[in-house]
Amino acid sequence: MSKRHLQNYGIIGKTVLLVTLFFFMLTTGITNTCFAQTAQDKSIECYKEIAKTVVHATAWGLGEILKDVKTEENRIALIRAFISPIRFYPDKSGYFYGYDFKCVNIAHATQKDLQGKNLYDHKDVKGKYVIRELSAAAKKGGGFIEFYWVKPGTKGEKKKLGYVEPIPGTDYFIGTGVYLP
Repeated sequence: MSKRHLQNYGIIGKTVLLVTLFFFMLTTGITNTCFAQTAQDKSIECYKEIAKTVVHATAWGLGEILKDVKTEENRIALIRAFISPIRFYPDKSGYFYGYDFKCVNIAHATQKDLQGKNLYDHKDVKGKYVIRELSAAAKKGGGFIEFYWVKPGTKGEKKKLGYVEPIPGTDYFIGTGVYLP
């Protein structure tokens, strides 16, 4: 996020950004504790809790920051700038993606070529309409969906458990996931 963007959002926006960053630091602590406790089995429940925590904190923080952003172009630019550099999980495979409820990708931290594309008809290797299901879960307030997606640094689609939530006050949702063994 550029210095100019931060200057445009005043003290409230900056405060919300700091609170959101606090949640990320908290999540890092949860991640480290979780993985220390489950070093042998890499419990799926641990990954689910991390995904839900980081998505909820990020969705809430973005909702607060976006309250005063008037144009869709500026909202999308801010979301992209915010999520782009964030990585989590010990192997850094955790990242964020965002869509509008019509299944148009507004932001993707690892596949920028998807930004602006309508993925309503996108099917994974098993024939599931991934983005439709993610959008439906987000419209209900959030939820987990299993699907296949390209894992950064690998070839082909890998099984993934995704979690999404709506960004409050917007027509967007944000999500992340964990690639399953």
